[in-house]
Amino acid sequence: MSNPTALPSIAWIGLGIMGSPMAENLLKAGYPVTGFTLEQDKLDRLAAAGGAAAGSIAEAVKDADVIITMVPASPQVEAISYGENGILENAKSGALIIDMSSITPQTSIDLAKKAAEKGIRVIDAPVSGGEAGAIEAVLSIMVGGEQADFDAALPILETLGKTIVLCGPHGSGQTVKAANQLIVAVNIQACAEAVVFLEKSGVNLTAALDVLNGGLAGSTVLTRKKDNFLNRDFKPGFRIDLHHKDMGIVTDAARNVGAALPVGAVVAQLVASLRAQGDGGLDHSALLRAVERLSGAQI
Repeated sequence: MSNPTALPSIAWIGLGIMGSPMAENLLKAGYPVTGFTLEQDKLDRLAAAGGAAAGSIAEAVKDADVIITMVPASPQVEAISYGENGILENAKSGALIIDMSSITPQTSIDLAKKAAEKGIRVIDAPVSGGEAGAIEAVLSIMVGGEQADFDAALPILETLGKTIVLCGPHGSGQTVKAANQLIVAVNIQACAEAVVFLEKSGVNLTAALDVLNGGLAGSTVLTRKKDNFLNRDFKPGFRIDLHHKDMGIVTDAARNVGAALPVGAVVAQLVASLRAQGDGGLDHSALLRAVERLSGAQI
């Protein structure tokens, strides 16, 4: 007989910059985690942290109580979820899928509907906080789905993040995440413009950013990205490529509901331009490079 107090078994699909440290936080909390991802070194890392590496999605999910997915975009969520080798065909009835990817709200709605036909529950639970938030387990998690499924997932989500809120029905988590990405991109862009202005004015940048961050201009973005700006360190915590995808989601979703995003649309173009110039693999704080180029720097 199974132990009723045992923690649910977890399958984790997608062990990237965010997924790996998140899965490790669950292992540290005592959850049994079986993972699958496309890179062997990430599977080795999971195994070294005490998890089990699976050879396929089907193998990873077949006995899991909870299946957590963390992949880049809607096409990948569809690829891992559907088809004979996908999650829905191989998970047990009654399993709970927590999709933590950032995708279109419609993809989440469709997934929940198709999963329900197999007796599988789904919540969308995208996150904000970047690599540092994932490592420190202080992510903000915005959730869409049923209250009962949210309640069932809450102990797991509390192991991964700090601010966890049910925002409404399926897809609502993704809508709030889209708004998050809009605010973050505009905020980084404003900081980047300030940095170039300050430097060209000959001001001590470290001192300037410190005092700015202590007032109304202060933000989590400035706190987290200050050193990126100061050191021109654009090692990816969150890649421009992914923020480009997210700006597409928010501009499209806003158009569908009739909301104007005038500043967001401009920043979406600046992100797209940075990507077109070959900087897609850099951290989104590299929006600074676009402002520098516009201000005459040869980069």
